[in-house]
Amino acid sequence: MLRRIIFVTAAFALSSACAVQAASNAVTPQQASIIEASCTSIMGLRPGEFAYLACRESLSATAAGLMEGQSRLQAYDACRGRGIAPDSTALSTCMLDSEQAAPVQVASTQTSPATVSGALVADSSYYHVTHAAQWRREQYSCAQLGLVQFPQVVISIVPIVNLPGIKAGQLVLNGSVLSRIFLGQITHWNDPAIKAINPSVSLPATAILVVHRADGSGTTFNFADYLGKVSPEWAKSVGADTSIEWPVGVGGKGNAGVAATVQQAAGSIGYVEYAYARQSNLVWTDMVNKAGKRVQPTMASFQAAAANADFSKVQDFYEILTDQPGAGSWPITAATYMLMRADYPAEKNKAVLKFLDYALHDGAADAQKLDYVPFPDSVVKQIEGSWSKTLKVTP
Repeated sequence: MLRRIIFVTAAFALSSACAVQAASNAVTPQQASIIEASCTSIMGLRPGEFAYLACRESLSATAAGLMEGQSRLQAYDACRGRGIAPDSTALSTCMLDSEQAAPVQVASTQTSPATVSGALVADSSYYHVTHAAQWRREQYSCAQLGLVQFPQVVISIVPIVNLPGIKAGQLVLNGSVLSRIFLGQITHWNDPAIKAINPSVSLPATAILVVHRADGSGTTFNFADYLGKVSPEWAKSVGADTSIEWPVGVGGKGNAGVAATVQQAAGSIGYVEYAYARQSNLVWTDMVNKAGKRVQPTMASFQAAAANADFSKVQDFYEILTDQPGAGSWPITAATYMLMRADYPAEKNKAVLKFLDYALHDGAADAQKLDYVPFPDSVVKQIEGSWSKTLKVTP
């Protein structure tokens, strides 16, 4: 299984390249391609690393290993096709569930989350995942596009920094300071505005390097939406979308690209999903929320923000969860949306809903383990109740 491959034993890790080459010679070119994809694209290992060599040897050694590699690749393709990012912690869980417990086989194609509506309208996939609700952002209703959207889980976004000596949660930022940094108006870490909210932190005179997403993403949409809510200047001059014209900074592709750049450049600041930040041991900051309270990125603060979600009064479940009220609310949260085609055959949509309903209920525990917030039962009932009206079918 995936976890068995990840936690490679020390003995495997010390296997020689010659042994791997000998094992690889016993497989066909097609099998070798499957093994290579499993160890690099799926596992994220780099050629030459001990873990990479061990992965190749493990999968090359037996027929069972080759089947496992093929299974990994199929699960990877299916989960990526749903719009789940390759650097997302949700990907590994999706792959495990696809093999172990998912009740249906779901066909889909690989397309960027930034073009999910286009892919669905073009009749190339059964459903997709996005952090950016579609209808108002695209100026069309889901019905006009022939789509149905509904939320599945809540994510949270955190600023990450690289300041020598500063640990996760030691620094705090507020919306005003964060927006001015990303506008290029605050350029050094010892700026009076930063020092004023961090009186006990020794801040260097280091120049600030802003790191943002280079690719279109729902993470960017929600981060920019938050900045627009706390800064009229940001709302007027930059706005919010999956791709925006950044006033300053350098770009990185995906959570991984932003994180890698921040980790390599002293004085830098970026933003990623909290789940990615925590599991990658990145240095995140606390935030001052709408109520003026300092909050840490925790499951409790994410749940406090999510508790404000009221999808009963909005069209197509369109609800942006940034800058929510409440003393304990984390200010940068977002719903992850599922998009489906309303005109697909009933039996196909029924099969997809069976899987997604499974994820809403049985997948809730996995979501929490990965630092995502499941919706409360009241919201789940709203989602399930909408399917018979919008998709004319139930699981």
